[in-house]
Amino acid sequence: MLHILYFVHDLADPAVRRRVLMLQAGGARVTLAGFRRDDNALAAVHGIEPIELGRTRDAQFTHRIAAVAKSALKLHGSLRSVQKPDVIIGRNLEMLALANRARSIFGGDMPVVYECLDIHRLLLRKDTLGAALRGVERHFGSDAALLLTSSPAFVERYFRPRSGLDLPIVLLENKVLALDGLDDTATPSPRLPAKGEPWKIGWFGALRCRKSLALLDEFSRRMDGRFEIILRGRPAYSEFDDFDGVVRDAPFMHFGGPYKNPEDLATIYGEVQFSWAIDFFEEGLNSSWLLPNRLYEGGLYGAVPIAMDGTETSRFLASRKIGLTLDKANPAHLVALMSDMNEERYLAAFDAMAAQDRRQWMTDRADCQGLVQRLASLTRTNEQTAELQALPQLHRNRGGLQ
Repeated sequence: MLHILYFVHDLADPAVRRRVLMLQAGGARVTLAGFRRDDNALAAVHGIEPIELGRTRDAQFTHRIAAVAKSALKLHGSLRSVQKPDVIIGRNLEMLALANRARSIFGGDMPVVYECLDIHRLLLRKDTLGAALRGVERHFGSDAALLLTSSPAFVERYFRPRSGLDLPIVLLENKVLALDGLDDTATPSPRLPAKGEPWKIGWFGALRCRKSLALLDEFSRRMDGRFEIILRGRPAYSEFDDFDGVVRDAPFMHFGGPYKNPEDLATIYGEVQFSWAIDFFEEGLNSSWLLPNRLYEGGLYGAVPIAMDGTETSRFLASRKIGLTLDKANPAHLVALMSDMNEERYLAAFDAMAAQDRRQWMTDRADCQGLVQRLASLTRTNEQTAELQALPQLHRNRGGLQ
């Protein structure tokens, strides 16, 4: 059984839980190690006791770097009870550094995989700091055996033209983990609001965009209750002046707390007609290039996505002729997009979603097995390389004996 040592930036991140479940479903044994930013019991994986390397905080890059450096000095002790892994994965740049350190601790003969699902804004700066961080990424990533990333735009806009890394790439989109495949009984159906009830827009997942919060609040006020905004997930409180206060004072916005992914997805998406698939957190950069979790979640469970024009998400939707696109990021244009929503228009948008192949939204057990097989192939390649490197020395030894 392939043994994977997985270094992560946040043990409380539901996306980390999903990746661990995916690796386990593919047949791997996973040792999980990383930092914790907050407590989130919903992100725990049954049967796995993670190795906690310390605490970090959102939006505190300098603090995180210091925590990683401190952890690197103590990593040998932290890993003393861990069996030698076959593959090591580092989820983002800081964890890639620890993955390289762990490889040296275990003897330096196993492949390291760089998993990068967001391009941090500091890596995209055009100044000395940006150049230095890209240099750090090249330093730690140049010997990686594989790059895992989640959007074609990350490859086209950053990794190929700017990163300086030349690695084999596997695209792992943020699809819904559905290990048992399609369940016909769970096929979504249209959910028209009852007479007198509002249309509902769901904004679910990592809530980190203050511009989205303000836009949706103002939009719902202007629509005077015709639309209700439902928030679910983990707010990044460091990105908001007062998230709880804004939601409390918003007459048509409600926060329902965290949820378990993928177990609760059918329920929460089944309560809304539309999915907010927009993120201005790093506007024009990472937010324009990513394909968010909520795109796939809403797609699988029949929520019509709303995307921002000019983004990778809007291109994804346009190529399939589905969803709604906002052309400018202000309340007036969102009102113009949604104000004539009626039964006929909604059903047409829903039917276009329902006509899609549902497999494009989900990762099943076969996909998990394919990923683990790809990771296992790295160990074979590594062994073959080691054998080839040993041949000259073998020939020299034989020559000396003759």
